[in-house]
Amino acid sequence: MAMATSACQALLLTALAAAMLMSTASATLQYDFYNYTCPKAEEAIRIATTKIISDNPTMGAAFVRLFFHDCFVKGCDASILLDQSNRNPQPEKLAIPLRGYDAVNTIKAAVDAECGPGVVSCADILAYAARDSAMLSGGFTFNMPGGRRDGLTSDLSDIAASIPSPSMQAQDLLKNFAAKGLSADDLVALSGAHSFGETHCSFVTPRLYPALDKAMDKDFGVALQNVCPRRGNGGTVLDNNRVTDPNKLSNQYYKNVIAGKVMFTSDQTLASDAATAEKVKDNAANSVAWMARFAAAMVKMGGVEVLTGTQGDVRNFCGATNSGS
Repeated sequence: MAMATSACQALLLTALAAAMLMSTASATLQYDFYNYTCPKAEEAIRIATTKIISDNPTMGAAFVRLFFHDCFVKGCDASILLDQSNRNPQPEKLAIPLRGYDAVNTIKAAVDAECGPGVVSCADILAYAARDSAMLSGGFTFNMPGGRRDGLTSDLSDIAASIPSPSMQAQDLLKNFAAKGLSADDLVALSGAHSFGETHCSFVTPRLYPALDKAMDKDFGVALQNVCPRRGNGGTVLDNNRVTDPNKLSNQYYKNVIAGKVMFTSDQTLASDAATAEKVKDNAANSVAWMARFAAAMVKMGGVEVLTGTQGDVRNFCGATNSGS
């Protein structure tokens, strides 16, 4: 066990060194960004996040998903959190039913109680909460740089061209990730987040009817048909991982992909495309290596199109810009 732990730490350190180069090359994010303005900022976020996930283990996946959606649409600027307003009449959050908005507000209140308002951005809260979710739900941790500022605008029309669809094939996914500066390695590593969380039948039924997708394990597909009937409620919620613990972030996802026991086309396609298939096998075979790759990819994603310096806001409330418009 000690040897495995040491190996894990070594791999994570290697990944973090690479991630540091990636993030600093694309933006002016810094590790320990709040050391001078509020040394206990990250601790306050971690304590609040831990309490939330302890009370509701499904929130680990929710935080990671919020972070992903935020970074992919307008860069990691907390635009996903903005409510409707005169300035933002059709914000991103109206397009896709995501969970966790109230939980983010709880974390914001906790960190502001420690640091005061106007210090820690909502964009950084999303990044740190996602990092801490990996620790709490996956059993591994890594450093995440800070310094993101909060955006002023949010428009749901930006989502269609940015967020990868569950029906996408591998080559389209690769193009989607490449548009954000992310590689095939990042795509496969980050897809491991589908090892936990929830989805809706409406995203799964295209693979179930009028006939089961041939790439899907038959018994797995029949079990899904029982939960998601052809003319049933597409809004029915089901676990992203119906093979193991739906609240555990792990490399079990890749074993499920190989076995045909995943729900989305965008997952299954990773096992058959030449650009991704070997990476799936590597991650299935080595959980420690996957942890390192996931950590590096999360940090890299966290540097996508960020606002820094004097750009944007540091919001007083995550759902509204400081102007209130």
